[in-house]
Amino acid sequence: MQDAILVQDLSKRYDAHEAVKGLSFAMPRGATWGLLGGNGAGKSTTISMLLGLLVPSAGQIQVLGHDMARDRFRALARMNFSSPYVALPSRLSVRENLRVYAHLYDVPKAERRIEELAASLSLGEFIDRPAGQLSAGQKTRAALAKSLVNRPEVLLLDEPTASLDPDTADWIRTRLENYRAESGCAILLASHNMAEVERMCSHVLMLRRGQLVDEGSPEALVRRYGRDDLEQVFLDIARDTGTAAGAAPGGGERRATDPTVADLREEA
Repeated sequence: MQDAILVQDLSKRYDAHEAVKGLSFAMPRGATWGLLGGNGAGKSTTISMLLGLLVPSAGQIQVLGHDMARDRFRALARMNFSSPYVALPSRLSVRENLRVYAHLYDVPKAERRIEELAASLSLGEFIDRPAGQLSAGQKTRAALAKSLVNRPEVLLLDEPTASLDPDTADWIRTRLENYRAESGCAILLASHNMAEVERMCSHVLMLRRGQLVDEGSPEALVRRYGRDDLEQVFLDIARDTGTAAGAAPGGGERRATDPTVADLREEA
């Protein structure tokens, strides 16, 4: 089976600044992976390149077997993206927004799909309200509905539960987990919430200054760094202070600060 996302030697340079440096990873279908790192680590730049919004300076990206340099529109039809930092058009109702996106993705039986989403995501109380008049939690649910309208096989999420209360955040995570289990969708999650990552992700990519510095399951990383939880591992890596106790993904011993290369919006 093809990888959901395959990235090889990916780089993005802005004049003298290299935002992403030689990033490689292969993400399987049906998995939820975390893309972690501090501010400026290269997460948003990586997601923008995966979406085809930024042209890489070097390297290759394949999504669901499609080369993003030559065949990105076929890939984009099978992908979607959600972020609380990208607002839906505020004057359109939630229903009107979903109709627009269903049309853009050429969703068959669009009205039926919208009703399915309204039921599964509990949009009924505000589906005909302008998007600009929604609460933070309602906006997140509407954005999630938009990201699922085309039944994506790859879903890219940037801080999907940022600024939400614990109950609403848990509700969103549960719906995402249910969708992945039902559809086999691959989810790449950029988040600063380490408890969220530990709950949802089977594998984590740790970035620092544009480079992949470590990866593994949350449990494996916690053991490798001799820490109590993933947040402590994150701080070690972000601050360049930790030493991994175990072997590097490719074999052998190494410091956590040594860069490794693993075997893998703005809204469109």
